[in-house]
Amino acid sequence: MKKIENVASAQNFSAINVGKFNGLYDYVMELGSDAKMQGKVFCGPAIGATGGEFSFQSFMPGTETGFLHMHKKHEELYFFLSGEGEFQVDGKVFPVTEGTVVRVAPAGERSVRNNGTCPLVMLCVQYKAGTFTDEDAADGIIMDKPVKW
Repeated sequence: MKKIENVASAQNFSAINVGKFNGLYDYVMELGSDAKMQGKVFCGPAIGATGGEFSFQSFMPGTETGFLHMHKKHEELYFFLSGEGEFQVDGKVFPVTEGTVVRVAPAGERSVRNNGTCPLVMLCVQYKAGTFTDEDAADGIIMDKPVKW
């Protein structure tokens, strides 16, 4: 089973590498004693994320999630990085391709499938719904010092 590489870290940052997207299928997520999901890797714990979770997933042609799921409190953003397929939310099915972004509220019943001819690669970002405020939108501070490489 493939492992996430730690690239660098210090007090205020950490960096990881999951490898090339065409190698995502080498990751295996254990769902239970007899259930595994090929091609999915959760990254939050490896990078020390404290405000949300994110995962990369690759679906080979003809494969799908295989189940509907929803969340109690977490909203999800799905960023499609390559390939083509279909996404389903609450029974509505629509196409997804490279560049598609899908937001799903916690109660949305969702699933994804690859009905294309090459791997469908996505990044999923999960966070607690309803927590981003106007104050958060103005949280960034531009530093008054030069960038040195």
